[in-house]
Amino acid sequence: MNVAKILHPEAVRHIASASSKKRLFHEIGDLASIAYGLNPADVASALQEREALGPTGVGQGVALPHARLAELTTVRGLFVQIERPLEFESVDKQPVDLVFALLAPEDAGVEHLKALAVVSRSMRDADLCTKLRANADPATLHTLLAEQPRDKAA
Repeated sequence: MNVAKILHPEAVRHIASASSKKRLFHEIGDLASIAYGLNPADVASALQEREALGPTGVGQGVALPHARLAELTTVRGLFVQIERPLEFESVDKQPVDLVFALLAPEDAGVEHLKALAVVSRSMRDADLCTKLRANADPATLHTLLAEQPRDKAA
């Protein structure tokens, strides 16, 4: 599995700011509606419910929010670059400016875990994150993410 398989070009966006995680999740819901035809309120609600279990800020300015949705049949990704970093209760206490959200079917087990592993590995790549932060164009951001190598273990 690779990032290109789960991240459509329409699912990438640059935003100037988000006033809160809740507002960010609404932005991601809107993006999921445009890219995948999902109900934006359902997406935002599912992400908020998952976030209530524990913050998904993994450090180094990166967050990996994820949720399961009954209406999905395959894992889908959404990427948001935030110009003004957002407090996200990250493990390293740093605000977040790169957000890769994953949405999975309710019954996705291994597929969801593989996708999360691939995205997590990609977003730990310091060179990739530097390139993502240096670009605001969604097409360029998608290209950078989609060019990540396949996960050999998945």
